[in-house]
Amino acid sequence: MSLATKIMDEMKNAMKAKDTVALEALRAIKSELLLAQTASGSKEEISEADEIKLLQRLVKMRKDSAAIFTEQSRPDLAEPELAQVAVIEKFLPAQLSEEEVEVVVAQIIAETGASGMASMGKVMGLATEKLGGTAEGKTISTIVKKLLV
Repeated sequence: MSLATKIMDEMKNAMKAKDTVALEALRAIKSELLLAQTASGSKEEISEADEIKLLQRLVKMRKDSAAIFTEQSRPDLAEPELAQVAVIEKFLPAQLSEEEVEVVVAQIIAETGASGMASMGKVMGLATEKLGGTAEGKTISTIVKKLLV
């Protein structure tokens, strides 16, 4: 079942349950999917990897917004953003823990023989490719910096 079909089913459930926060998040996902599909100029479905990247971007945007709202003492605006994050994350693959990411990054560093911050770009590229969708880029970056120092 494609992501678009799952989203439509969840939208129907959210409408029946009158869950406005979930409905808003699901509509945002649907909108982004349509934009991504039309941007490529074809009527074909976008790839699963692109769908995951799109969902991760939506989660990151909402987390950043929530952080700004919290920083400005606006919990009334931060809470809906975090609720939408929870809805969007249902469609992402299970996220790895920091320890699991650290094991993968250490393995990549050992395989490439990377050392020092000059190798960070190469390690980040390989780690992002290998962990695709199962870890946030910020987490990967933090661990790569820690292990390369």
